[in-house]
Amino acid sequence: MNLIQAIEIFAMVTGVAYIVLEILQKNAMWVVGILTGASCAYSFAVQHSWGMTALNVYYVVMSVVGIIQWRKDGAKAGEGVIHLEKLPRKTALWSAVAFVAGSLALTALFRVLGDGISELDATATVLSVIGTWWLTRSYLEQWMLWIVADALTTLLCILSGQYWMALLYFAYILSAVYGYFHWKKRGVVVDNS
Repeated sequence: MNLIQAIEIFAMVTGVAYIVLEILQKNAMWVVGILTGASCAYSFAVQHSWGMTALNVYYVVMSVVGIIQWRKDGAKAGEGVIHLEKLPRKTALWSAVAFVAGSLALTALFRVLGDGISELDATATVLSVIGTWWLTRSYLEQWMLWIVADALTTLLCILSGQYWMALLYFAYILSAVYGYFHWKKRGVVVDNS
C-alpha cells in the first residue's frame, strides 16, 4: 500500500465517522470533518482534480463555521434535539443562481487547469459548496443536494481510479438518504429571527 492509498483509507474511515455524527447532528462531526477534508484535499490534489481539492479545503474552513453555528442553534433547541431551520425562498433562489453561474465558471477554469473531467468536477463542487452552506444552517433540504453531489463525486472518483474514495462517496449517498428521513422525523424547527 502506498501513501496515497493510506490517505484515501484514512479519509474513508474518518468520512464514515463524519456521516454518522452528521446524521446524529453531533458537534464532533465538524472536528472529524477537518481531518476528512484535509486528507481528501491531498488525495484529490494528487489526482489533479482541482475542484474537489478546493472543495475539501472549503470543508475544513466551513467546519469551523459549522461548530459555531450549531452550538448557537443547539443552545436554542435544547440538548439532544435535531435543530432545523426553514429554507428561505430567497436562499433557494440565490443558491440556484450560484449553482448555474458557478458550474459554468468552474468548468471553464478547470478546463484551463487541465482537469480531464471538468464538467463533472465543477457541478459536484458547486453543489457541495451550496450543500455545505445549507448544512451549517441546518436546512433539511441539504440532504437532497448531497444525494446528487455525492452521486456525481462517486462517478468522478471511479473515472479517476480513486476506488477507496468512490466507496466513501457511495456511503455518503446512502447516509444522505437516511439522514433526510432521520432529520425529517426527529427535527425541530428553530426560530433564528
